[in-house]
Amino acid sequence: MITIQPEEQTDNWEVEALYDLCFTPGRTALSSYRLRDNVAPVQGLSQIARDSESILAGAIRFWPVHVGKWDALLLGPVAVHPTRQGEGLGGMLIQGSLDSARNSGWKRVILVGDLPYYRRFGFDRLHNVHMPAPTNPERILGLSLAGDAWTGVTGDVTRWTKMLPISDTDEQA
Repeated sequence: MITIQPEEQTDNWEVEALYDLCFTPGRTALSSYRLRDNVAPVQGLSQIARDSESILAGAIRFWPVHVGKWDALLLGPVAVHPTRQGEGLGGMLIQGSLDSARNSGWKRVILVGDLPYYRRFGFDRLHNVHMPAPTNPERILGLSLAGDAWTGVTGDVTRWTKMLPISDTDEQA
């Protein structure tokens, strides 16, 4: 039995250890990590999955970012412990947290990833949206949580500069 719950501050060391296990040692050198520097993950949307013995089985984090003059959520990383992969846990974490993001008033989500995997959640390739270099433009994906929230959105993805908690319901169109 798996329990999915919001990540708490006390979970940080376990989540970081899981990311170290699942990703390359140089993961924090990726350009997407520059968008996360000194920015807290979005509370309530960043979630963990624990098994019946309270062992961490998976984790997902979301970070607020700006895309041009618009607000968005940066999804990632999402990781599932190697002993739990293939059970659908990653999909449960992604879908559940996207539902929470939608219910929290967020309009759009961006990530850097493989389209064949993320397309099943509704993600598609973003055009005219630029992640910090070096990022393969083919891997920049977006999902509208409200209507056509990505329509007309262009520009560079930059670090969050507002105070949280937030909702982008009052953002510029």
